[in-house]
Amino acid sequence: MSRPPTIAVVDYGAGNLRSVAKALERSGLEVEVTADSAAVLRADGVVLPGVGAFADGMSSLRAQGLDEAVRESIAAERPYLGLCLGLQLLFEASEEHGPTTGLGLLPGRVERFPDRDASGGLLRVPHIGWNTVRFSGEHPMLEQLPREDCFYFVHSYRAVPARRELAAGWTDYGGDFAAAAAVGSVFAVQFHPEKSQSAGKRLLDAYAAWVGTCR
Repeated sequence: MSRPPTIAVVDYGAGNLRSVAKALERSGLEVEVTADSAAVLRADGVVLPGVGAFADGMSSLRAQGLDEAVRESIAAERPYLGLCLGLQLLFEASEEHGPTTGLGLLPGRVERFPDRDASGGLLRVPHIGWNTVRFSGEHPMLEQLPREDCFYFVHSYRAVPARRELAAGWTDYGGDFAAAAAVGSVFAVQFHPEKSQSAGKRLLDAYAAWVGTCR
């Protein structure tokens, strides 16, 4: 019997790493929580979770050389799953606490939710709680997922892809925003699958299946 795929959960000091690792293990994956670039590069797939500020996350990744390890892993076409801040950091820049450069792997920026919705009503920020994600486009992950599902969000900033087709899922909060992004070996989401019960399990099962086909 072959071993399960090994996933590197990147430990850069920004995230609920243990709960993410446990959720991935429940989907049949072998998980290593690591801050070691070499471990990231030899893993079958990489998961970048995270909560907190964009600038702090990028600073920590760079300080440990993990930014380059993530880039190299993606360039080698190993499946990448970004969660929450792990989605935002993929983009070119964020306005959080002043302009900050991101990994630059996806064209676009990260911006704060507006104070008012499309109709002019007050919009509560941060966006906290359950909301529907409408998946669209073509990607190996999307072949395993329903076209709509409900996930748990906690965030004040949202990704704005430079090209609409980069968005793999949309959610309405004061207007539509990109709740997921996908291209090639990258799939990333703004919500927290590890906190999203059965919907989160479906998404992590889809990731496990994707990694299994790429080994």
